[in-house]
This record gives sequence, C-alpha cells and structure tokens, in this order.
Amino acid sequence: MNTPYLTFDRITKTFGDIEVVAPHFDLGIEKNDFVVFLGPSGCGKTTLMRMIGGLDTPSGGEIRLQGVPVGPPDWRRGMMFQSYSSFPWLTVAQNVEFGMRYRHDLTEEEKLARRDHYLDLVGLYEFSGAYPNRVSGGMRQRVAIARTLASGSDVLLMDEPFGALDAQRRETLQVELRNIQKRDAKTVVFVTHDVEEAVFLADRVIVFSKRPARVVADIDITARLGADRHLDLRDSVGFFELRNEILRLLRKSGAGHE
Repeated sequence: MNTPYLTFDRITKTFGDIEVVAPHFDLGIEKNDFVVFLGPSGCGKTTLMRMIGGLDTPSGGEIRLQGVPVGPPDWRRGMMFQSYSSFPWLTVAQNVEFGMRYRHDLTEEEKLARRDHYLDLVGLYEFSGAYPNRVSGGMRQRVAIARTLASGSDVLLMDEPFGALDAQRRETLQVELRNIQKRDAKTVVFVTHDVEEAVFLADRVIVFSKRPARVVADIDITARLGADRHLDLRDSVGFFELRNEILRLLRKSGAGHE
C-alpha cells in the first residue's frame, strides 16, 4: 500500500483545556490533489492547515510530508491565510517578488516574468508601482494571492483566500487556481465554509464537524463531476446534488453554517 504524500497520523491538538482536534485524527492526502477542508467557523480546520505549514505543532501524533515529519515553514509549503498581509514598505510588484526570495532555481528574468504573469492574472498589473496603503483591502488580498502563486511551492495552503473579493473576480480566480494546480502539478489544501466554493474547486472535500474537528465525510468530487471545471458546471444537476448532499451532512452533524 502506497504511503500518502501528506499524512496526519493520530493527531491530537489542544489549547489549554480546549480540544481543537478530536483525538487520534488520521487523514491522508495524495500528491497533486486539490483537497478542500469544509466546515463551520471555529471547527479546527485552519488549525490543521497551520500544522501542515509548520506554524503550529500537534499536541500528539505526527504530520509527515513524503514520509518526513514537517518542520518549520519552508518554501515548499506556500501559505496564504484569511488575515492576508503585505509589506507596506514594498510596492505591489515587490510584494509579489518577495514570494520568490528562496527560489534560487529561477533566474532574475524568470522571476520578473512570473511576477508580471500573476499580477496580470489578479488584475493588478497597472498597480505594480503602488504601495499597499494606496490600494483597497480587496486589492491587497489579490497581492497576497499573486505572491503565494508566484512562489511556486509544491504544497499550497490557502485559508479562504477569495473571501474579500467581488463575485466576478472570485469566480475567475477559482477557475484559474484549478488550472494552475493541474498544469503545475500542485497539491492544494484549501479551507472554506462555503459549500459551493468547495464543490467547484475540490477533487476531494473533507467535511468536518464542529470543534473538536473530526471527519464527517470524505467525498470524491472528481469521481462525480470530473476533473475539468468551468463556470457552467455550477448550473449542472450534478453540482446541485452534491451541494445539497453536503449541506444535509453539515446539518445532520450539527455543523451547519454559522
């Protein structure tokens, strides 16, 4: 039996007397899969992702990447959290370049090309020379998205990265993120509490209970909808059936929207 690319092995996590992750939590994620953690606010899904990134440590058990216990953050695990950040002393373009600071395998010309590509993708190329305090909060969110994608990490860890965006930009970036993930063979762990976003993006949706986090369901979305994602898919019968199925699971487990 093959070992999963990313493994949660009998994880436990507590903060003082608060149990955040149910004892002996096990989960395996395969290489190049797009996995969405779906559940109510405060259920522990972000804590699990932070532990993958090395920003937090399990109280018990072990998380392994390619069989090796994860350590402090490194460039192989690119992280973008809901509380996005930018460096106010750097321009928009320099903020995106910062994500590639450890990419010694890229030439300066390649880094600049990647920077410009992702700035154009998120609609910020014309603001390249602006400083973060001169653009809106939604635009700063897009800077963080571009920086994370430009870094080229093997594993992308994304906590509601599209939350501050308007609906049209959000849909565009959802489609593009799927395209990038498949084209560049990325493993993505994406956290959301939005059921439609989860169904549209995921190869696999892990549905969590209320805290402490435990797995309510592990759903193979690609087996049901296929690997290609386009906006018309949102209007399909299969999409609505999956959405409603997951909503019923959340209600049944007491983990409905909060």
